[in-house]
Amino acid sequence: MPDLAAGIARFQRDVFPVREKLFARLATHHGPHTLFIGCSDARVVPELITGSEPGELFVLRTAGNLVPAYAPGADAVAAGIEYAVAVLGVTDIVVCGHSACGAMTALARGQDLSTAPAVADWLRYADAALARTPGGDVDALVRHNVPTQLSNLATHPSVARALAQRTLTLHGWVFDIATGRVERLDGPGAAPAA
Repeated sequence: MPDLAAGIARFQRDVFPVREKLFARLATHHGPHTLFIGCSDARVVPELITGSEPGELFVLRTAGNLVPAYAPGADAVAAGIEYAVAVLGVTDIVVCGHSACGAMTALARGQDLSTAPAVADWLRYADAALARTPGGDVDALVRHNVPTQLSNLATHPSVARALAQRTLTLHGWVFDIATGRVERLDGPGAAPAA
C-alpha cells in the first residue's frame, strides 16, 4: 500500500493540477464513446494501450475478457454493458484478449482448478472457444475466445437493438504484451480487420 499512497500523492501534486479543467468537466459530464471489455490482468491497461484520456472509455474487466450470454437477472457484466449502451450511448464496443492470458492458459492446458471453483465455473463462458481450439494452444484459444465473446455480447438486448439500429459497432482485438501490438479480429458485427 505505500506505493499506492505515494502514487496518490504524485497524482494530487503533479497530475491533477495540470489536468484540473478536464477533471472539472468530468465531474459533471460522463460521455465515453467506447465500452472496452478487457481482461482483469494487471498487465492490460486499456487507457494506456489506446492512449485514451479520462472519460473516453467505459471499462469492464473480467477474468479472460469473458462476456456471459444474456440471461435475465442481476449480473454485474450485463448491467455494465446495458448502462454503457442504453444509458451512456457508446458507439463502439471492444472485446480485447491478450497474450499470456492466465484464464486462457488454464483452459488450454486443462489446469486443475478444484481449489478455485468460482474461477472454474466462470471459465465455462469460454467453452465454445475451447471446443474450436487445438489442444494446448493458448494463442489460438485467445484468438478464438474474442469472437466467441463478441457473439455472447450480441445476445444482450441493448446491444442487439443498437446493432439493429446501426448505432453500435463491435470490435475484437488481441493485445500482445511483449510487442505492444494490437491485432484486430473479425467477428459477428465486428469492424473489418485493418
